[in-house]
Amino acid sequence: MPFVRASDGIRLHYRESGRRTGPPVLMIQGLGADKHLWDLQRIALAPWYRTLALDNRGAGRSDKPFGAYSLEQMADDAVAVLDANGVDDAHVVGASMGGVIAQLVALRHPGRVRSLTLACTACEHHPWRRELLAEWAETAQTRGMGAMTAEAARWVIGPRSFRRLAPAIGWMGPLALARPPHAFAGQVAGILSIDDQLAAQLPQIDVPTLVMVGNQDILTPRGDAEHLAELIPGAELAVISGAAHGFMIEHATTFNSLLLGFLRRAEQARRATEAERHAAVG
Repeated sequence: MPFVRASDGIRLHYRESGRRTGPPVLMIQGLGADKHLWDLQRIALAPWYRTLALDNRGAGRSDKPFGAYSLEQMADDAVAVLDANGVDDAHVVGASMGGVIAQLVALRHPGRVRSLTLACTACEHHPWRRELLAEWAETAQTRGMGAMTAEAARWVIGPRSFRRLAPAIGWMGPLALARPPHAFAGQVAGILSIDDQLAAQLPQIDVPTLVMVGNQDILTPRGDAEHLAELIPGAELAVISGAAHGFMIEHATTFNSLLLGFLRRAEQARRATEAERHAAVG
């Protein structure tokens, strides 16, 4: 199984798939999630792209140290996966917390990013969301991950899907036990420690950017996405009707279509720019 060491020695797990010679795509998931939440996207991208999907520290098969995590360190973790695979730059796709990490990758390592896709994410805190995440971390540590998963489900799953999946939420509890409460709380601490000055830095991003949001997302509402798209020069905004926070799964067909179209345009623009540079040198 492929692992890489972060700068502080933490072991990170990732999975490579798709076309080995295709343009690289780095995929970063959100709070408590692992790389498997990208499975439907990795399948869709496989004929054309080389995908690298990692487990953030504290999730999946990566190490789960005790204590608060740093999203800046987690951005560097993502770049460590690129380094281990000899990838100079990649299209970076991030969802929710992973979208904040993706923003930090673009700001901390601008030369490593070909394009940026930010899904169901934000760049600033809301007081209500701070309180909600802190409550989730407290629930995880006092009542267990199963109880936290049941509480969080309504915020992540769309209302129609929630009604359909409600009977299954009970058996999600044992699956959630694979995520230690301390690791989940460590990721929450990382989110809460991010300075809202991040938003002021976003105009520095100069790569093609797609911002996606579901119009039924109540955890990172449409207003967060609109704010991101306003701050990042030239960013595209896509709003998916009927979609909630977990729309890469619930609305995978639409999500994948938008992502593939954007990556295709970004690669075409990249090739055109490279051709212009070669022509100028020649």
